[in-house]
Amino acid sequence: MINFLNLEYFLVAAEELNFTKAAKRLFISQQSLSNHISNMEKEFQVILFNRTTPLTLTYAGQALKARAQQLIALKDETYKELADIKDFSVGQLTIGLSHTRGRRILPEVLPAYRDRFPNIELKLVEGNSSELARDLLHGDIDLLIDLLPIRVEQVETVPVCAEEILLVVPDVVLERQFPDRFEEVKERLREHTDLSLLRDCPFLLLHEGNRVRSIANELFEEAQMSPKIILETENIETTLALVMKGMGIIFYPRMFISERLDHMIDQNSEKVGLNFYPLDHERAHRMLAIGYHKGHYMSQAAREFIQIVKERA
Repeated sequence: MINFLNLEYFLVAAEELNFTKAAKRLFISQQSLSNHISNMEKEFQVILFNRTTPLTLTYAGQALKARAQQLIALKDETYKELADIKDFSVGQLTIGLSHTRGRRILPEVLPAYRDRFPNIELKLVEGNSSELARDLLHGDIDLLIDLLPIRVEQVETVPVCAEEILLVVPDVVLERQFPDRFEEVKERLREHTDLSLLRDCPFLLLHEGNRVRSIANELFEEAQMSPKIILETENIETTLALVMKGMGIIFYPRMFISERLDHMIDQNSEKVGLNFYPLDHERAHRMLAIGYHKGHYMSQAAREFIQIVKERA
């Protein structure tokens, strides 16, 4: 009789395609793993692995791998659901988001969540949009907080709040690039943020895969320009620190702006040497949302987290 333990052993062996490495991962002997695989082959009366170097899966092994993954996922979903039904006294919730967005949202949300559900273990996974989308697809995170659209198969989203991407331009960059037209260019940008005006200016951008970078790429393409990129980074706070030193132009979400910078926007930006320009394009105005995989069981812990984010974000 095949059980879940056998299936789990088989899946590790199918991933490693090496019994020695698989046995180490499983903390069992290679002989014990070989016996489990042999018993499965006798049970199904098929050969699951070609005993080559490295191992390869037979057609039957490939079919069992796909089915075993489904069965293990179903088992995990069932355990989660039954744990919720039991008493909602314990559980785990894994949330994926960028570290900067987490700094803005989580201090408002996590204390309230912890007060209501002190026995739910919270885990955070930080990364860029592409990485987190893969994590959601593979079930490594339960919820993803990101800008719409969240490009994951079978995803459902819950809108949270609007987000605007601003163009932040230091005076020193404009003075250096337009020494004789400085005030004229600033006035033109105030009237309409035409990126093509800035085609020869230096830009500080996030790495590919980040949602803000994807929006910037779309805006550059529409402006029919190839930006002069002098630095790429994973950390959006690095771009902010550098723009304040006048190194280049950045794209920055209004949501991330601190009270200090917010005051700069409200006051005369010329006094601080930074210009915050709204981008009159729909791509720069997005909705922040929480995404979850509709093919996976949504725990009570996840439902309650979504509700608190909607209340407080």
